[in-house]
Amino acid sequence: MLLRLAAGFGILALASTTALAGTIEGPLQIIVSRDQQTLKVYDGDTVVASSNVSSGKEGHTTPTGIFSILEKKRMHHSNIYDEAPMPFMQRLTWSGIALHASSHVPAYPASHGCVRMPDDFARMLYRLTRRGGHVLITGGDVAPHVVEHPALFQPEGAEPEAQLLSDAALRPAIPHPSDGAVEVAMSIPQPPVAKPAIQRPAGDPVRILVTRATARDRLKDLQTVLGELGFDAGVADGVAGAQTTLAIKAFQSAEGMPADGAVTTALVEAAFRKAGRALPANGRLSVRKDFETVLEAPVTIRDETVELGTHFLLARTADSGSALAWFAVTMDNALSDPTRRRLGIAEPGAFTASPADPVKAALDRIDIPDDARRRIAALVGDGASLTITDTGTEGETGKGTDFITLTRPGAYGFNSSTARWKKESSIVVVE
Repeated sequence: MLLRLAAGFGILALASTTALAGTIEGPLQIIVSRDQQTLKVYDGDTVVASSNVSSGKEGHTTPTGIFSILEKKRMHHSNIYDEAPMPFMQRLTWSGIALHASSHVPAYPASHGCVRMPDDFARMLYRLTRRGGHVLITGGDVAPHVVEHPALFQPEGAEPEAQLLSDAALRPAIPHPSDGAVEVAMSIPQPPVAKPAIQRPAGDPVRILVTRATARDRLKDLQTVLGELGFDAGVADGVAGAQTTLAIKAFQSAEGMPADGAVTTALVEAAFRKAGRALPANGRLSVRKDFETVLEAPVTIRDETVELGTHFLLARTADSGSALAWFAVTMDNALSDPTRRRLGIAEPGAFTASPADPVKAALDRIDIPDDARRRIAALVGDGASLTITDTGTEGETGKGTDFITLTRPGAYGFNSSTARWKKESSIVVVE
């Protein structure tokens, strides 16, 4: 994550290299816009620093999506492009995408896929970050905004900011002579009681992902149930190996079904019905901490034929110190027709109809078991993140990464054809 800066430290205004921009509190997040060729650093919903950048040129386009910093090196040399120097390198994928300094940062895409930054800005940004800090790369220009929703996670012991009626001091009232009704009136508000500050869990903040169940998830569920029924499918790993195929065929034969070994909806329903269990959930929740998975749980996605969209939320300690405030970004992510068919999505998500807040529209449709909520409450704290997406994490997420979600720009409202590359080099620090 991005580090908090202690009082008295700030970001240098790089045009003069000496001006002080003031104190900045974290955790922060980085948002790169390919259309605007800019990088902005956000403290909550406020831009605290920005710079021009140069992303990947045609044929080497920088991927868009939700990333985190996997590795940092003050001086790195490319093992792909003739040992090209990459000062102040901050790796975003193990397949070769990174933020780094460069002496050539034109106001248009010119790199082989990385995000180039001016040297002084890259040096400053390097000082602010550490492994796990989030970097969002978008087609258009997006900005975080505060989202309040009962489904968002809060730490154990967190209390709502508003005064509850049960906490309000009451004074007696005289019955009205006409109807005998009794009015209850609150007395002068009592001084607020200090609430305990959130205790941040040890280690790096947790990363939470909510997405649709994949074909592999469904096969893992089927393997587990077949094992319970006495048909040994081997380890429930979601891989259709020889032992799993034999178990499926044996079950099909026992139930009078064609023994073809095919994993179909009818097969899954028959197996779960035989085991006396409800059908598996259509969604999954995963939690990672320090780049390791620490929790997985089923979730239910209502109106499953409608897109959820792709949304990223970062938790910050609220001003009171007793709860978390969540700052959200909706990513542009155009699902292809094959992807829609694979996921069973028949219509666009509610966000295309311009709801008041597409993030809330997605949260309204996700049901998370109480047990999973309690376990996450013990883990969540300042700097925690939540990604909601239809498409999961794809191939970039793996050992030594947080959740990486790749997107396809151009879904709803972002018009790349109207974008204009900036003609001047600019580095801005907002005080």
